[in-house]
Amino acid sequence: MDNPRSFPLKHPKTLLLLMVGLWWGLYQTLIPMSEFIVQLFPIERDSKLGSALQFFFYDTPKVLMLLTGVVMAMGMVNSYFTPERTRALLAGRREGVANCMAASLGIVTPFCSCSAVPLFIGFVQAGVPLGVTFSFLISAPMVNEVALTLLFAMFGWKVAGLYLGMGLMIAIISGWVIGRLNMEEYLEDWVRNMPKVNADFDSADLTLSDRLQAGFASVQEIVGKVWPYILAGIAIGAGIHGYVPEDFMASFMGKDVWWAVPVSVLIGVPMYTNAAGIIPIVEALLAKGAALGTVLAFMMSVIALSLPEMVILRKVLKPRLIATFIGVVASGIILVGYVFNAVL
Repeated sequence: MDNPRSFPLKHPKTLLLLMVGLWWGLYQTLIPMSEFIVQLFPIERDSKLGSALQFFFYDTPKVLMLLTGVVMAMGMVNSYFTPERTRALLAGRREGVANCMAASLGIVTPFCSCSAVPLFIGFVQAGVPLGVTFSFLISAPMVNEVALTLLFAMFGWKVAGLYLGMGLMIAIISGWVIGRLNMEEYLEDWVRNMPKVNADFDSADLTLSDRLQAGFASVQEIVGKVWPYILAGIAIGAGIHGYVPEDFMASFMGKDVWWAVPVSVLIGVPMYTNAAGIIPIVEALLAKGAALGTVLAFMMSVIALSLPEMVILRKVLKPRLIATFIGVVASGIILVGYVFNAVL
């Protein structure tokens, strides 16, 4: 991310208020605007194609606007949580407490699989225990602000709250279990032998203008990277929404299909996308009769256990530790899927 002091902003409070007002005004126009655009096409609104197009023209700006707003806000918040500060908060804490702290920090820190290796190395150098490091690496991509905001917007606070609680539970317990297994010997030798360094707090004194700059940089970096996944996810979701018959998904992703949750997790692991790209597909699957727990287990496995992340982590972890990580986290996700299906 660029230096947040790269250009000055005049009247940052006024600019922030104007941006919030403009965002809110545009958001209120999304439904009528999507209906208007569909009417421009020579098709019946209630046809399969018309339904799919309305879904696409409504969800695309909706998801992009939500993502931009959340990333902007969290970019400002994240200016308090640099990698140095995060490592300092976790270093020297005893396990259990540190696992809870690490999982909680994962919610508000902008780190994903692409930064897994440098973060892992930094945590090891700072003396953060292995299990605590895994709690953070599980939580950061899976229980992030983008996923929670989109879940809240599409499914309400109960689903978002359950996802938050279950996701944190997976990150905390999985990290604790890995820590209890004492698998430090399965770190790559060059990582294990690195000299330890002191983790000091980053004391940068940023102004509101600086933090707005950090927010703009986050939007440019994150939204700029994920928008193709969003369009692809919404296009798939629109196709499901318009063309898949009602209750079709219930035949193999419903509550009564006992094997649906583990199979969904197995399908999700080799895929690669992120919360912004997978949630529109989740929304469409649920509308067609899929069970919430099954679909969210699929979503969690795509985000937390993606094959590309495992390839990246192979640079610092030996195969046995990677396999243990996948097994422990997948077991937690499967349990969460069954719990969601049982209570909702």
